[in-house]
Amino acid sequence: MAVDHYENFPVASLLLPRRLRPAVRAIYRYARSADDIADEGVLSDAVRLAGLARYRGALQCIGTGQAPEAELAPVFAPLAEAIARHQLPLMPFFDLLSAFEQDVTVTRYDDYASLLDYCARSANPVGRLMLALYGASTPDNLRDADAICTGLQLVNFWQDVQSDWHRGRVYLPLADLRQYGVAEEDLAAGRITPQWRALMAFESQRAASLLHSGATLAGRLPGRIALELRLVVEGGMRILRRLEQADYDVFLHRPELRARDWAAMFCRAILKSLT
Repeated sequence: MAVDHYENFPVASLLLPRRLRPAVRAIYRYARSADDIADEGVLSDAVRLAGLARYRGALQCIGTGQAPEAELAPVFAPLAEAIARHQLPLMPFFDLLSAFEQDVTVTRYDDYASLLDYCARSANPVGRLMLALYGASTPDNLRDADAICTGLQLVNFWQDVQSDWHRGRVYLPLADLRQYGVAEEDLAAGRITPQWRALMAFESQRAASLLHSGATLAGRLPGRIALELRLVVEGGMRILRRLEQADYDVFLHRPELRARDWAAMFCRAILKSLT
């Protein structure tokens, strides 16, 4: 699930069993509020990092059985309850926090490996926590969930090139920019050149390959979570198709999923669950 405001969580809230919804809301509240500390408003980097350090301290309190500071209780009291009730691992929460801290201090990624390392902490923990809620954290499931979550994160990056640029960030690996002859000045100007299209086609194929490689996970999970998983994979692939149809002009044609897209995705997900 993409970290950028966790756009896939509304799907989870509708399809998850009622018994798991409080835990999902608690995880969402934690991730969303920490993401906002790192991203929103006009705070200085020092203030953002200090706010995230308070979150780190609150997580450590949960780990030692202590109560976090009262001001953070609206976020961490329900989170502590969810962690205790479902025996959730703490590491994914620390990994997310590490990624949010990195958002404050890192604005460029030298190569694909560096970007994957970031995705392993910014996106993959959510999939791992969902598997933990279902008691399905097997090695094969974790591997496939990581592939799906990283793939979705990359899709999110590729559709948000312009908005990330305005925030001062470039998630396209610098090594790939050089290889395809694309400069940061091209991003600033929104130039759609043959080199840009080739670069984005390459990056989109990377994301699609990850989504395809993890898609078999749905066949090993029970009904609702399997349907949700098929939906988010369908959503990622649909956005990639929209990028291609727009000739990779993400500057003027950012793809968005509308009601008819969700209806089509739901039908495809149902059909896949029956085959």
